[in-house]
Amino acid sequence: MSTGLSDTAAALAAALIRNFNDVPLTRMQRDPHYDALGARLARGTAARKLGASIDTLAPGKVGCPYHLHHAQEEMFIVLEGSGTLRVAGERLPLKAGDVVFIPAGPEYPHQIINTSDAPLKYLSISTMEAPEICEYPDSGKYLAEGSLDRTAPFEVIARQAPSLDYWDGEP
Repeated sequence: MSTGLSDTAAALAAALIRNFNDVPLTRMQRDPHYDALGARLARGTAARKLGASIDTLAPGKVGCPYHLHHAQEEMFIVLEGSGTLRVAGERLPLKAGDVVFIPAGPEYPHQIINTSDAPLKYLSISTMEAPEICEYPDSGKYLAEGSLDRTAPFEVIARQAPSLDYWDGEP
């Protein structure tokens, strides 16, 4: 089926436009708390500093662990349903139309929870700062990931432990 676009216009559309209703969704499930359908939207686009995903949480479920970012800012736009934003030790109500802004830093650990009996659908948008350190206060883990040029990505997930000496393992 022809789109009626020139080759140049079709290439631009492929690099610049995603329709979240048309992307294949992946289920991320870990019983008993986590169950979400989602898709990363920015992958394969011309975006260099923005990430985006579409996420739908099942009733009573959570999308990801309670966490905070040291480099990335995030924004969440609630499209359908209602739920709870767990942030900085508090629980705030969320409903369709709400836009949530989460700056980087230890002041705003966060998590979205579907506390309703219907699906909760939202867009997640983030700056894709790299490298990034993400902390998980509930479990004492951290994630170090990224690279400055994205050609040699790294990812380490570990628990906080005593640090090594600067010279450990060096000749």
